[in-house]
Amino acid sequence: MRLVVSLITCVILLGACSFDSELRVPAEDSNPELPSASPTAVPPTALPQEIISAADAEHMLLSNIYERVSPSVVNIEAVVLAPDGKASDTRRGSGFIYDRDGHIITNAHLVSAVDAITVTLENAFVLPAEVLGLDSFSDLAVLKVQADPERLQPLRIGESATVKVGQRGIVIGNPFGLSSSMTTGIVSGLGRTLPSAELIDAGVAPGFDNPSIIQIDATINPGNSGGPLLDSQGLVIGITTAIRSDNGSFQGIGFAVPADTMRRVIPDLIKQGRVDYAWMGISVTREDGGFGVAGLSEALDLPVERGVLLRGVTAGSPAHRAGLRGGDTLVDVHGEAVCAGGDVIVAINDFHFDDLDSLVTYLVQQTRPGDEVELLVVRDRSTLEIPLTLESRAADSGNTLACNSAR
Repeated sequence: MRLVVSLITCVILLGACSFDSELRVPAEDSNPELPSASPTAVPPTALPQEIISAADAEHMLLSNIYERVSPSVVNIEAVVLAPDGKASDTRRGSGFIYDRDGHIITNAHLVSAVDAITVTLENAFVLPAEVLGLDSFSDLAVLKVQADPERLQPLRIGESATVKVGQRGIVIGNPFGLSSSMTTGIVSGLGRTLPSAELIDAGVAPGFDNPSIIQIDATINPGNSGGPLLDSQGLVIGITTAIRSDNGSFQGIGFAVPADTMRRVIPDLIKQGRVDYAWMGISVTREDGGFGVAGLSEALDLPVERGVLLRGVTAGSPAHRAGLRGGDTLVDVHGEAVCAGGDVIVAINDFHFDDLDSLVTYLVQQTRPGDEVELLVVRDRSTLEIPLTLESRAADSGNTLACNSAR
């Protein structure tokens, strides 16, 4: 307290507390004029309107998209009942209105093997729903509700083939039950694959990945599943389906099924409740870790750096009947055993592709069972054109003919 009083006294009595022995008040002026106070700071003027408008342009865009799209995004609650009739499991997610006939698009994993489904529209109008069709390979499902068409505002489906890494990605859904929430980010990767069917149904044939998955960094959490991924026009370019996480929370990597897969799958689900995919009957050397054709080209002295190297073909499959050949020799490449010597498919119907994902994407989105396609195949140092008639996917992968002499 004594220190505080001393400091206050020092402030008031400026002359008495001077620490500079040379500082003196002039004798001839016992009342010197004190220096004037600093003028009050003038606040800066507002920025010109054109700068403010430019800065707010993106927010205006997002607000407009939200206002246009959110009435079409629905909340979905799917319930699994116990034998006593009580709910044993309740799943909550999102979906969106596909047309005015009452078709709702969502994820298959959200509504697979459930007993009751309710759909809540943006205005809290609740409707019972039924599963019209479900496809575990694409993780897409179509629900059907009975509603006045005036209540249903469909979204427009865009094209995912033109999506580029770095472009804006907008997600609207119901994370943790918080309806009509928007998050934004960018498309951070393309050409990913997901084992969707194996995650949903352990009884399906393994080995058929969900191709051409869009990777995004927009925040998605439980409850976002089934909601739309939008571009800057408000068009649906994908449907959010999964996150990659070590602890169950969002860590910056989310995935969406592309719109072009939806274009192929949804009409079949509405018409017949299932999807019949085309099948060739080939197995390919895994492409992670640089084991695609580009990564193996030098080690195996391949004449091309694009396409897919056949590890094997399935006995009795379209590929087998067409005369395609799998590998016949195991070769050590960077410590990994690679089945070498097989055909390299570089194009299908004049569509040249780089890797397996591109081939599978073409088969899923552009072909149907019964279609005859023409393959461009490199065998040894020769180029062959081989016709092949596609069939429906087999119930199981069958016996694969690959490097049998080395096994």
